Amino acid sequence: QVQLVESGGGLVQAGGSLRPSCVFSGRTFTTYAMAWFRQAPGKEREFVAGITRGGGTTTYADSVKGRFTISRDNAKNTMYLQMNSLKPEDTAVYYCAAKYGVAGAFKDIDYWGKGTLVTVSS
Repeated sequence: QVQLVESGGGLVQAGGSLRPSCVFSGRTFTTYAMAWFRQAPGKEREFVAGITRGGGTTTYADSVKGRFTISRDNAKNTMYLQMNSLKPEDTAVYYCAAKYGVAGAFKDIDYWGKGTLVTVSS
């Protein structure tokens, strides 16, 4: 069974940066495409960024393009989300997600983490 453990959320002022991480265990990391989703209070969960198994291709939601960077270290079984120029509307619980095989559109997620809270103050 895959386990995903996020960390690195917190409280930051608008314009600041955070770098949450997600540690993967239980299966072979390199057989899973990975993604970050987020859920703001009162809103549905939404896709933020995704990365293929080898890390060669990344995709982003328009709302974070140019500000966030997704990456993975396959030697450490860890995925990251570098978040710069944070805005109050980025406030949400950020979830790590794993999808076996080809990334596709990250519509069918196999495993979810429990989330890490990011709060951006104005």
